[in-house]
Amino acid sequence: MVPTFTNAFWVEIATLSKRSITNSRRMPELFGIRLAAVLVTGFILATIFWQLDNSPKGIQERLGFFAFAMSTTFYTTADALPVFLQERYIFMRETAYNAYRRFSYLISHALVSIPYLMILAMAFSAITFWAVGLDGGASGFLFYFLIIFASFWAGNSFVTFLSGVVPHVMLGYTIVVAILAYFLLFSGFFINRDRIPSYWIWFHYMSLVKYPYEAVLQNEFDDPVKCFTKGVQIFDNTPLGAVPEAMKLKLLESLSNTLGMKITSSTCLTTGADILQQNGITDLSKWNCLWVTVAWGFLFRILFYFTLLLGSKNKRR
Repeated sequence: MVPTFTNAFWVEIATLSKRSITNSRRMPELFGIRLAAVLVTGFILATIFWQLDNSPKGIQERLGFFAFAMSTTFYTTADALPVFLQERYIFMRETAYNAYRRFSYLISHALVSIPYLMILAMAFSAITFWAVGLDGGASGFLFYFLIIFASFWAGNSFVTFLSGVVPHVMLGYTIVVAILAYFLLFSGFFINRDRIPSYWIWFHYMSLVKYPYEAVLQNEFDDPVKCFTKGVQIFDNTPLGAVPEAMKLKLLESLSNTLGMKITSSTCLTTGADILQQNGITDLSKWNCLWVTVAWGFLFRILFYFTLLLGSKNKRR
């Protein structure tokens, strides 16, 4: 009738969370470096992509910004890798004596990380959203913050899972960088989903970058009345973009006569829905992409729990 564990489940979570917070306060420079990296990256992106317009060139620049921003949120979580590696032997010794449940360690580890991830997400979102000139107003910013936070959560969970599998820090960093690069490659930015070979399409749906990337694109281009290409702007990003304005108007008039429809310099030729269609973003809504990103985070936490079960035996040493 002697209980296996001395303390209740909630007591273990509270105690482990308090210990993790205490350790973080003893080394504030670790979070300070993470925050500084996010602030510097956000500042660089904000100044490079300052107040993008709605021209065809602005569309391409927006796509590049979103792809780099989403991948950055995952790369900045790589510093979570050595956290468990440093605690591995302490964890194995304590769980060998049934000091606490492995599930309690899992929950406390996740709960402690959430406030820090929220701070990072808010800092990055506040710096880049209005500086870049993204669309959507207050509601657009709220969703932008949520998807950035979900990306930090999924990335942190992914790196935490790898820390339970990989025994060495340098090997872990190599694997993290390589896999995140593959995630970016198959996210849909470099090659559209419709153009990915069938034998690689499975990796496209496994890419962690795919879902937040598609979510921010839909958040930006889902306005049905906003126009991104008008009249002579159709010749931008083509060899005809360098010809005089008068020649463009004549070409536009000739095109109108050929098509049998009137196209003027103010006629809208490309909307946000067209941009999403061109980039193959038609599978999920932006909210579904958000939930999938959050679900990836929970999945990797569950996998991390299994590594805790398999990686430590309940034997006294």
